[in-house]
Amino acid sequence: MIELSQAQIDLFNRDGFLAVDRLIDPAEADRVGARYERMFRGEFETGIEPDEWNWREGRDAPDRARQICNGWRGDRTVASTSLRADIGRACATLAGWPGARVQVDNVIWKPPGAKSLAYHQDCSYLGWLAPREMLSCWIALDDTTAEGGTMELVRGSHTWGEFPMAEQFHAPEDYRKGMAEAAAKLGRNPEIVPVVVPKGGGSFHHGWTWHGSGANGGQNPRRSLVTHCISSAAHFVPSRISQGTGRWYGKYMRHDSDVMDDHYFPILWTKDGGRSRWIDGYVKGT
Repeated sequence: MIELSQAQIDLFNRDGFLAVDRLIDPAEADRVGARYERMFRGEFETGIEPDEWNWREGRDAPDRARQICNGWRGDRTVASTSLRADIGRACATLAGWPGARVQVDNVIWKPPGAKSLAYHQDCSYLGWLAPREMLSCWIALDDTTAEGGTMELVRGSHTWGEFPMAEQFHAPEDYRKGMAEAAAKLGRNPEIVPVVVPKGGGSFHHGWTWHGSGANGGQNPRRSLVTHCISSAAHFVPSRISQGTGRWYGKYMRHDSDVMDDHYFPILWTKDGGRSRWIDGYVKGT
């Protein structure tokens, strides 16, 4: 179980992120990572394809980072980790929410030589949500190194304000460009912190914290699983549904309501003991 101390919470509030050496057991990391190859071949245990699928075997260049969004819908082993109650509790605690639900998870795989992912602020993509807040749990499924394309975060950048979405998210020429321009505009000298943790470790980051990752210049793959949480009280903003990632996730909005259906945006944990009742049976296949 993930347990955060007050000192860790204070560090998160100061820096906009928190690195943790152990979030899940290394054996669990191995089980999740073992699902990745088949998923990127298009083999989904449940038969349901992802909402976003940015790399497919045989279609895309081998030097591109692989990403699947909402892998939990297609694979129960992935779901058993990305839908953990303790991840929801930790994210809600750090964000100060009454509870946490999943907006999306990311299945990410960078083999050796895979190119970068652009620096960005997660909340810049969420104009279609209220409150416009996100808190993410990034889990390393392999030991990470600074040269191996691990997650990079900019200390204190959650206080910089809102900037535009990344011009090119996958394999940009200069993956730090947007962040560097934001820092220059504010007269800041960005302190970039790579998340170097053992397998099963990872980090939490604020939705306005600048982050990205460079090319994998190492000899080993860099696989990770990310649970992006939003408040359990979050709802759609119909007038802005076409903004950012709303073009994909707006399809789950009801025609007569701004309520978020927990079958598509599952509630992981609430202060009063709430959790989407179907999750535990789903991950067990019952």
